[in-house]
Amino acid sequence: MARKLVVVKISLMLFFLMFSANSLVFGCEHRGALDPMFCDEDMDLVADSPADPGKWKDPSTLIFTYTPVEDPAVYRDLFTDFLDYLSKATGKRVTYYTVHSNAAQIEAMRSGRLHVGGFSTGPTGFAVNLAGAVPFAVKGFPDGLQGYNLILVVRSDSPYQKPSDLKGKRVAHTSPSSNSGNLAPRILLPDHGLVPEQDYEVLFSGKHDQSVMGVLSGDYDAAPVASDVFDRMVRRGTVKEEDFRIIYRSAVFPTSSFAYAHDLNPDLVRRIVGAFHTYRFTDEMKKAFDGADRFYPITYKADWAVVRQIAEGTGVSYSRTGFEKEFSTKLQ
Repeated sequence: MARKLVVVKISLMLFFLMFSANSLVFGCEHRGALDPMFCDEDMDLVADSPADPGKWKDPSTLIFTYTPVEDPAVYRDLFTDFLDYLSKATGKRVTYYTVHSNAAQIEAMRSGRLHVGGFSTGPTGFAVNLAGAVPFAVKGFPDGLQGYNLILVVRSDSPYQKPSDLKGKRVAHTSPSSNSGNLAPRILLPDHGLVPEQDYEVLFSGKHDQSVMGVLSGDYDAAPVASDVFDRMVRRGTVKEEDFRIIYRSAVFPTSSFAYAHDLNPDLVRRIVGAFHTYRFTDEMKKAFDGADRFYPITYKADWAVVRQIAEGTGVSYSRTGFEKEFSTKLQ
């Protein structure tokens, strides 16, 4: 009986060893912070293309969208010329898909309803880990990428001259996942005498432009926002620069990332990336995007390192739980 028990135990051990070995061969040995539906064997922090060519997607129509930081209709018109260029380069019909929130944009790529998109700086981490987004470009110039600053704006007729003057005042952040509108202020402003949640109650406006307009109307005393959004509002005449004072400006962060869905056919991906890197902006795009004239190549691992650092410093987790906490919505 004892011998039989030993044989059974040895057999079970061999079975589990073989099962583990097969799991290492056929399963995913490394996925890092990615959702379980993705794998990252090359450890570049983004989802790998499916190993099975049968899982590659080659849609007849490419769906594209841009981050909903302001009026979505403005960007739908702005990207018309580029989408025509992308269509010719890929041989695909290209459609602009209007989204009204970062959460909806991430959900769309995760569910396969979005193939290429521009994601805001902060939510890019959620898009990578939960939707299989692979960032490959940002707006830029011949010699580098375009960045933006976190700026802290107040009304020009207010008494506030430095961040520490805002203790006990009404300060609007944009949304929980926003880099410049929420995460960066929590890490950077304490060094300038202002601690969010401690020195003031954080009020969420929803968007950068709504924060700016709220400061102008007097609903808020101040707001940390992205400098590029503020500058565009000034150029369009939505607000007057002289009505505001900037009392803090951070170092430069990368702007919105452009990413493709990880499971697109690799040949299609090459054509998409090639179109982005060879296209040159129209005059309207250059005006809207602060003089940027092209899409500049980047990698999520290298160029989003500072953004991930700020997210980690504020306790933000680019996970399913973190997503549902930040956006108060369930992932499908």
